[in-house]
Amino acid sequence: MSLRVEGLRVRIGNRAIVDGVDLGVVPGEVLGLVGPNGSGKTTLLRTLYRAITPVAGSVHLGQSTVDEYPRRELARRLSASTQEPEHAASLTVSEVVEQGRVCHRGWLEPMRAEDTEAVDEAVRSAGLAELRDRDVRTLSGGERQRVSIARALAVRPEVLVLDEPTNHLDLRHQLGVLGLLRELAADGLAVLLTLHDLRLAVSYCDRLAVLDAGKVVAVGPPAEVLDEKLLADVFGVRGRIRESTLDIMGPV
Repeated sequence: MSLRVEGLRVRIGNRAIVDGVDLGVVPGEVLGLVGPNGSGKTTLLRTLYRAITPVAGSVHLGQSTVDEYPRRELARRLSASTQEPEHAASLTVSEVVEQGRVCHRGWLEPMRAEDTEAVDEAVRSAGLAELRDRDVRTLSGGERQRVSIARALAVRPEVLVLDEPTNHLDLRHQLGVLGLLRELAADGLAVLLTLHDLRLAVSYCDRLAVLDAGKVVAVGPPAEVLDEKLLADVFGVRGRIRESTLDIMGPV
């Protein structure tokens, strides 16, 4: 199932945070949304799963807009992982990941075999097997980030949206998470994620969409998008892509 954004505008007060964005991600693809801080990346992602209502434009999931889906149906098809969510309740890692299955069975229904299988697979994929009985409040920021990813994976969605999934992760887990997303895309999932690290974006994304001041200024394969002029104009750095690797030489 594909995800498509058309003419999307989001305003906060008198300021346009997202300004006329057109964007799409298809099954089998990892699309990276990159841009400087304050460019509107997180706000754009939040409109996709109806956490924010745009003032104009639409978000299409398959043949329907996201507004046409009942909330539970939307949650089954599009799953999201946010930046290091807070957990006030005393819950274990497994219990938090199990929440990803609520859209399939309801809050009061018992876990079924298929739910347990999905949770176990998500816990393993996120590298949390040894932590599954830990209280999430005792985990580090990076560990909580992986719990959020596991919860999103447990849904077994058709479209996966992640806001800075490598945030707070050490290098080993950054590579593990991004490698997993590439595998999921190869199996037919549509993946849209924001990334702060341009080097990782170049290595793991099929295409990049560059957001600047709420507008998409470039979309395409990393080697075509991140040319020297764009890197200087948008990110304020001198750099170039050479043999699928981004070299940053310093600030402009």
